[in-house]
Amino acid sequence: MSPTVCLTARALQYTTGGGYLWVYLNWAMGLRALGCQVIWLEKVLPNSSTHEVQAEVAALKRHLESYSLAECVALSSFTGEPLPQDAAEGCLDLEAAAEADLLLDLTYSEPEIVGRFRRSALVDIDPGLLQIWVGLGVMQLARHDAYFTIGETVGQPGSHIPDVGLRWQYTPPCVSLDWWPMSQAEKGAAFTTVSHWFMDEWVEDGGEYYQNDKRTGFLPFLYLPQHTSQSLELALCLSPDEEHERAALQKRGWRVRHSYDVAPTPWEYQRYIQASLGEFSCVKPSCIRLQNAWISDRTLCYLASGKPAVVQHTGASRFLPDDAGLFRFRNVGEAARCIEIVAADYERQGKLARALAEEYFDARKVVGSVLERALP
Repeated sequence: MSPTVCLTARALQYTTGGGYLWVYLNWAMGLRALGCQVIWLEKVLPNSSTHEVQAEVAALKRHLESYSLAECVALSSFTGEPLPQDAAEGCLDLEAAAEADLLLDLTYSEPEIVGRFRRSALVDIDPGLLQIWVGLGVMQLARHDAYFTIGETVGQPGSHIPDVGLRWQYTPPCVSLDWWPMSQAEKGAAFTTVSHWFMDEWVEDGGEYYQNDKRTGFLPFLYLPQHTSQSLELALCLSPDEEHERAALQKRGWRVRHSYDVAPTPWEYQRYIQASLGEFSCVKPSCIRLQNAWISDRTLCYLASGKPAVVQHTGASRFLPDDAGLFRFRNVGEAARCIEIVAADYERQGKLARALAEEYFDARKVVGSVLERALP
């Protein structure tokens, strides 16, 4: 008999970011592909009104309906206490969710929630940062039966990232190949990426604080468009106060679109990626400093779609290539050279991109491996 798995997600308060939803959708569709029953557990913010919760649930369900997950939504408070009946109407409650065979925790849930489940596995999707937060006492992790991380170097000998007293098992992030087929780029397509630009995120590292957002990561590469013949496009979440950034980027040769215009839903996010020539993206500074060998779930969607990806190098990897479907650069010269190589050998690089997704990031394989290790 196939297990029932409760997957924690954090999309209830952010239903305008289609790419963000795919962080969890790829895991959910991987579970489904293996025959698992899926429960999608969301936590309601404290002091949310009934009207707010109802509106958020309705928006989330509209997005999940296309993936046959709308009726799988469960709601909980952060403390595990019952929610008002009218607020949780049409959703499972925590008591029903806790009947699952496994809690697959992608949101670092509170002990009051994790403790309700007979078995639980945490999946660290912020490798390095999570361990820093725990080490500084900013975050306390609930006890789980198994701990997984998508950072290859977490807790390994010689790593910048400590294990914080836990046994971390590596798992690649995943992409549902059934839902992300190969696709043709549109005429005149660019290398693209989708991202937030500014975030008020600072990281403490050995008593030093540094800003950790995409804008900071892109700063050394702002003049890249002047070093390549290929079009580069950024789909960014910019607030009205940040629109001056659009003009500054365009002046340097970037094409800029608002992410809410091109990727407000999971299917429009998918359409945007699959219409692209490939991905070009830098990473947050923490990935470079911590050398966590991280790869983005967004990049996996490009690879699965047969779109070569040119992304910033995040550390030595046991399997990530530097120049075959996936190109990893360290400076502007390398970035420009990788983009031109992809453009000159596009068909073959697209096939290599898909093959890489199939070999290492197939949600069936990844999720199956996690379940084998998480369930007795």
